[in-house]
Amino acid sequence: MTTVCSTRVATAPPVKRLPKVLSTTPVPAPTQVPGGITLPSKKSARLAALTVAAVCSAASAVALTSPAHADSVRIHDIQGTTRISPYAGQKVADVPGIVTATRTYGSSRGFWLQDPTPDDNPATSEGVFVFTSSTPKVAVGDSVTVSGTVSEYVPGGASTGNQSVTEITKPTVTTVSTGNAVPAPVVIDAKSVPGEYTPAGDPTADNSINGLTLDPSTYALDYYESLEGMNVQVADARVVTATDPYSELWVTVKPRENRTRRGGTLYASYDDQNTGRLQIQSLGATADFPAANVGDTLTGTTTGPLDFNQFGGYTLVASRLGTLKSGGLERETTRKQSRGELAVATYNVENLDPSDKTFDAHAAAIVNNLQSPDIVSLEEIQDNDGATDDGVVDASTTVTKLIDAIVAAGGPTYDWRSINPANDQDGGEPGGNIRQVFLFNPERVSFVDRAGGDSTTAVGVTKVHGKAQLTASPGRVDPANDAWKSSRKPLAGEFVFRSRTVFVIANHLNSKGGDQALTSQHQPVVRSSEIQRHAQATLVNAFVKSILDVQKNADVVALGDMNDFDFSDTTKILQGDGELWSAIQSLPRSERYTYDYQGNQQVLDQILVSPSIRRGCDLDYDSVHINSEFHDQISDHDPQVLRFRP
Repeated sequence: MTTVCSTRVATAPPVKRLPKVLSTTPVPAPTQVPGGITLPSKKSARLAALTVAAVCSAASAVALTSPAHADSVRIHDIQGTTRISPYAGQKVADVPGIVTATRTYGSSRGFWLQDPTPDDNPATSEGVFVFTSSTPKVAVGDSVTVSGTVSEYVPGGASTGNQSVTEITKPTVTTVSTGNAVPAPVVIDAKSVPGEYTPAGDPTADNSINGLTLDPSTYALDYYESLEGMNVQVADARVVTATDPYSELWVTVKPRENRTRRGGTLYASYDDQNTGRLQIQSLGATADFPAANVGDTLTGTTTGPLDFNQFGGYTLVASRLGTLKSGGLERETTRKQSRGELAVATYNVENLDPSDKTFDAHAAAIVNNLQSPDIVSLEEIQDNDGATDDGVVDASTTVTKLIDAIVAAGGPTYDWRSINPANDQDGGEPGGNIRQVFLFNPERVSFVDRAGGDSTTAVGVTKVHGKAQLTASPGRVDPANDAWKSSRKPLAGEFVFRSRTVFVIANHLNSKGGDQALTSQHQPVVRSSEIQRHAQATLVNAFVKSILDVQKNADVVALGDMNDFDFSDTTKILQGDGELWSAIQSLPRSERYTYDYQGNQQVLDQILVSPSIRRGCDLDYDSVHINSEFHDQISDHDPQVLRFRP
């Protein structure tokens, strides 16, 4: 019996900002692309290097029976019919194949080898990656034999729960001939990819799918796994996630699958995964990678080996890219609120600090695309010196710079309210002390200042002349509760519009960091971040309920980056027994998204309203798509606007 273990550790790339959506897997590190790509700003700091693991953790240890002989095997024998090679940990000799592509950069250098004489089993891949660690000496079209050790490499390490990549390591390569034809690519299209996403994992193995026999005609993840390392191709593929700073994008091979109005693919249910999503990277120079927006098309064929990485799972690493054809996508502009409508917005400005170059662009978006809402809840406002961890918590310079830019863009002179957090207690980028901030237009709405609010004091609700009133405005909701540990505390404020009080609660709930990827070996995946987020949602709902218990018809708006989907349990907890309702549900299904991650357009940002607002016939909601679908985004979130008559 052999236990599969890993031996390779990749060079650590810069750390990227923790993603907020489907998993903890951000995009590939700059060290993995050629051409010396310019690193993104601190807002995109990378979380982790590609560490190695084979499958040695308690959750993924695999006991393997040694084959009788390992000295005369083909690639399909090495790949086997499950995700773990039956030869893992063993030496193999003289494995034949044709070199289909080489990777000459980054920490995972090597080449892909494919057997031109496949077997008749659709579950066994005919391709494998040969890890050389240094620049490979072979060329595409070489016929070679490889001797080495079969390994299972887990991108990100076994603790991530990721699937492994079968590789041949410590290779000795013998060139037999050169200039050979590369095996024809397998076409990945709507017909070939199954509609079901994944089988359920083995409950006796921590719900792992590693030991299950692949069924590529039934499950999409099994289909992609059966092509691991092989030369594959997509044609005329629509872009469903824009090009990011690491020169990668996502396409769909199923153009009708949950298509949104503007060309993306909607993520609307845990039980309805989008199986046609596929990440595209390139083996060429980053300067040649297309700058694509959602709705664009990679026309012609895009061809290369099918890899698996920490930052998106199955990935077509293109040796030949299709030609980008623009879909003509334009940024949206919402309508201006009427004189009697109150416009309330939420906008995550992605770790904004005074050193950023995006103030003018954010200001133009607020003035032009959002039409200068009366109240704006800003998330991820950093302190005056950004990520410098020196004890500074004040953010007046950051906020004032944005307000000045709004005025310069032709907008109103906003006033603002916030509460400085305790240093390094609210999560986010270390030293940045992100917080929520209220902007409000004093020409249209007034803020009720009531002393007593600070970083540690909980705001309460009292009854005055039969109406609800906050004990402090602004104030923080139960900030000492463990639910808010290393996370942003909600900011509550009392506003008056046309003599009507409106309570607004700005939120930025716990991120999805720590959740397993959709392509995890564990199925169903574990969403561990929900534990804290559910506790937070419970507290927000309880606070809203305390207002409604005093004044049943109070106008309450709870908004912000909720870091969870409109169909999630987090949203259900926030809504409670009708205390709140997520107003994005008023939109047509194909328009319900605020974020685009790994080919899935999804809801993270929400505006929830109390019954008195929902019952009004004049509620008007808009998810204003100005960022998430574009390669030149200034934030990864789309702002949301709600208009209603209090």
